[in-house]
Amino acid sequence: MPAVLASAWALLAAAFLAALVLVPRLRRAGVVSGLFQDLVRYGKTKSGCGQCPGWLRLLQVPKRWFTHFYVVSVLWNGFLLIWLFQAEFLGGSLPSWIQHVHRALGRDSQSEDMDSEHFSALLVLLLLWLHSCRRLAECLWTSVFSNGVIHIVQYCFGLGYYIAVGSTVLCQVPTNVRNRKVVSLSHSVPFGDWFERVSCPHYFAELLIYVSMAITLEFHNVTWWCVVMYVLFNQALAAVLCHEFYQKNFSSYPKHRKAFIPFVF
Repeated sequence: MPAVLASAWALLAAAFLAALVLVPRLRRAGVVSGLFQDLVRYGKTKSGCGQCPGWLRLLQVPKRWFTHFYVVSVLWNGFLLIWLFQAEFLGGSLPSWIQHVHRALGRDSQSEDMDSEHFSALLVLLLLWLHSCRRLAECLWTSVFSNGVIHIVQYCFGLGYYIAVGSTVLCQVPTNVRNRKVVSLSHSVPFGDWFERVSCPHYFAELLIYVSMAITLEFHNVTWWCVVMYVLFNQALAAVLCHEFYQKNFSSYPKHRKAFIPFVF
């Protein structure tokens, strides 16, 4: 039933909201453990947290493995897109295992506006797939990865996320440029365009992408709005940690910049 998916995404959103609110306070109080810091931070935001124990380093993988997230997303959501397209336009049917999962987590009932909902889900899956293709291209040919690391739990979570988000879209359907030489891997203060207003405009853009998908699925789709809430708090936490990194490491960092949402947060 839809409530299961909505509750799962709402729970994830609540967990990241709690981390967003509590981490700064707990850190000031000196009660944030190294393991917890290792789980919520990645890449450059891990610097300044001190040397982690050897056993924790065994659970770290290169941040460049982010690329794997988008490989999985392009493949998985591409398959879902093809299956849904065949079911919608070619008279085919979804694989039986998808129908079983759909009945368990999605909607069994018929909808008065089934054609519209099928098309909306197809369009959102297409947007998600194109977004994943863009991010994969950025990882392969634009992004310059340093020696940053992520926790293995974060890595596994990221792989599962893109499988879950595409599956969530499917469950809404009723049943029936890098062109310059890299000089240095050290971080610097970004400038230009949205960077003049926020430290992490790419995280804000990610949120806008998911909001646009929510609009495409119609405003009353509670399950997808729970996905949007998860993305909001997840990206907000990452933006706050990046913002703190810039403020800590660059004394001339612009004070007017917000972390995540221009003029707001």
